Amino acid sequence: MGQDNIKLWDGACRHLKETLPKDIFDKWIAVIQCREIKENQAILVVGNDFYQSWLEEHYLPLIKNALAVVSGRSFELKLMVDYSLLAEPQEEAESAKEKVRSILTSKRAPETKTNLNKNYTFDSFVVGPSNQFAHAASMASAQSPSRPYNPLFIYGGVGLGKTHLMQAIGQFILTKKTRGKVCYTTSEAFLNEYIEALQTNSLAKFRRKYRTVDALLIDDIHFLAGKDRLQEEFFHTFNAIFENHKQIVMTSDRPAGELNGLAPRLVSRFEWGLVVELESPDVETRVAILRKKCEQLDLSIDQGLLFYIAERISSNIRRLEGALIRVASYVSLTGQQMDQAKLEYLLRDTLDQEKKHAISIESIQKTVAEHFDLRVGDLVGPRRPKNIAWPRQVAMYLSRTMTDNSFPVIGNAFSRNHATVVHACKTVEREQAEDLKLRQTLSLLRQRVGHLAQAK
Repeated sequence: MGQDNIKLWDGACRHLKETLPKDIFDKWIAVIQCREIKENQAILVVGNDFYQSWLEEHYLPLIKNALAVVSGRSFELKLMVDYSLLAEPQEEAESAKEKVRSILTSKRAPETKTNLNKNYTFDSFVVGPSNQFAHAASMASAQSPSRPYNPLFIYGGVGLGKTHLMQAIGQFILTKKTRGKVCYTTSEAFLNEYIEALQTNSLAKFRRKYRTVDALLIDDIHFLAGKDRLQEEFFHTFNAIFENHKQIVMTSDRPAGELNGLAPRLVSRFEWGLVVELESPDVETRVAILRKKCEQLDLSIDQGLLFYIAERISSNIRRLEGALIRVASYVSLTGQQMDQAKLEYLLRDTLDQEKKHAISIESIQKTVAEHFDLRVGDLVGPRRPKNIAWPRQVAMYLSRTMTDNSFPVIGNAFSRNHATVVHACKTVEREQAEDLKLRQTLSLLRQRVGHLAQAK
């Protein structure tokens, strides 16, 4: 960073030091590093996720204003995380701060030489009805790479554990006596390396790196959509690994067949092995996840509060764990006991987001009715012909698996008793176990319901 930019950041820090109380400045501003200032953007770096989220929520406007005051122009701020900063000495680090640091850094460990997160193991993965099949398939792929399921294609929404399972496979392979060369990457990183290889005439080295591995784990494969040259490169990479009888694992936000802009020959290969879905965890699984996280972080939080968090945050595991980290950090920083009133205030933004994106029985009824070319009134009405009864059972099943509503509540929404809902859920569960087309239909309906909730 140039001298002028260093002076600019130093000036902004002096302004903030004069504006803020000393303890606030030392705790939240002094930990920031200015990595780069270019044109109208300043790139700032902190040592962990909690600093990032807290600064974005409470201090970013002040920092932006300080830069404007000393420079006379407006800057867009980009706040990033660099875990290596945690290794730098902090003279003023008192014991409470050290405790918080240990909590926060354990949330996501620095990457190892294998580019795998050491916390993403099968032991740390909480298994429930929503992920049992995906977990079993991942275990099988890890225990016997390339034999039972190759490729393994894992899809699901944001923050449901796709990357965790994928990296757990890599971690398991590395613990075996035979070990093997494991390569984990994202599709975006694959693209960046490919472009660099083209620019530096090092395609042969790039191809050796990716085509001679024992297990290729590639995240966010949907990123390939619409990128023809990258798809061509990955097509040949896929073939080379597959023909060498090595394991391929991919993750995506939706099934391969629904990835627009992806070449049919790639879609076909992605579906050669096993395609598994990760669904949103039920409330019992969410509580188990929070308890597991408390054990990992050696936290003591009232069980009632854990249930409160689990009942109100259901969209994804990442947000669930983020809420727990925030609670733990608050307790450690302030030394205060947590109660429900404080919890509601501390998590107010997260809870508001959950309410906005909450999935309702009404949205499920509307989505299912549209898919089967019916009216919502048909689903909740008294008529029982097969072309209405089956969609009604599907809607009941989705209402049970996608919301936390009880059988009686769902029954009331469909003008039926709870026994009818129980029967419908068992019927659909049994049918989908043997019917691939039904599983694909249910997956499509879940996505449409989710998109409808996101659009609220």
